Amino acid sequence: MSIPIVLAGQGPVGRAYAELVAERGHRYGLDLRVVAVRGRDRQRESGEWGPLTELPELLERTGAAVFAQAVPSDGDDRAAREALQALEAGAHVVTATKSHLLAHWTELAEAAERAGRSVRISAATGAAMPAGDLARSALRGFDVDAVAGCLNGTATFVLDRVADGADLAGAVAEAQRAGIAEADPSRDLSGDDAATKLRLISALLWGWGPARTRAETEPITRIPDVPAGHRLRQVARATRDEPGVVRVALSAEPESSPLGALRGPEKAVRYDCGEAGQVAVSGGRSSPRGAALAMIKDTLGAVLEATTGFR
Repeated sequence: MSIPIVLAGQGPVGRAYAELVAERGHRYGLDLRVVAVRGRDRQRESGEWGPLTELPELLERTGAAVFAQAVPSDGDDRAAREALQALEAGAHVVTATKSHLLAHWTELAEAAERAGRSVRISAATGAAMPAGDLARSALRGFDVDAVAGCLNGTATFVLDRVADGADLAGAVAEAQRAGIAEADPSRDLSGDDAATKLRLISALLWGWGPARTRAETEPITRIPDVPAGHRLRQVARATRDEPGVVRVALSAEPESSPLGALRGPEKAVRYDCGEAGQVAVSGGRSSPRGAALAMIKDTLGAVLEATTGFR
């Protein structure tokens, strides 16, 4: 089965996705192929670069079944506009971009249901860690009461390096040299990135509108004392009994717990499921390749599973 894909984004995640897509598709008997790549002001089709054309025209010409987004979350409404256009054209949307999910969640959900297509957001909620999959489907019927997670790999890495004796600036610089932290790590250290991911997970869990969900964040600016046997973590939390509120704060977590046991740039999410107990997922590479693999998983899910709406 041939599955044409239009990819938006030429950065590290987009390039890794384009490299992986054919190889991973063949394992499942699918001929996944990127037939066009869209940059900011130009696009490549049939191996040639040319001017950017309107997305609906490109989707119709290529017969694309999937529109994959690996563009920065920079507040530009182009990501939202193109995702809506793709759904209206009958393509599934697979995205690593967060900004338009926050601002246009309801619009995208309604467009996906009308079109009978899905919007897959694993790469936007945890990269290679399948936190979104658990929230949306694997825990369906478990009656989740609360969720808590270390959702930013940079924050975990930096806090561990400080615990090992580095100063905060040196730990951030080391994370940047290792390719873990962005050139501007402010959203990681402020808690904004973790809050964004938990707003999306809460929307999958409980149907909260991300645009209406308030985030309260504590930045990593000072390092408090931590009891023996604990590790300091940036923890994002939300509870079903307090709808529309997500909090991110520094928390001393027991080293034996799913959050305290993390090392380096790892991530983890713990779901409190009432009588079913706690369910946790951890690991998953915080890297462009990890995010690209999450997009591959979502692409396979979009074309192999008969689902609609957010996944």
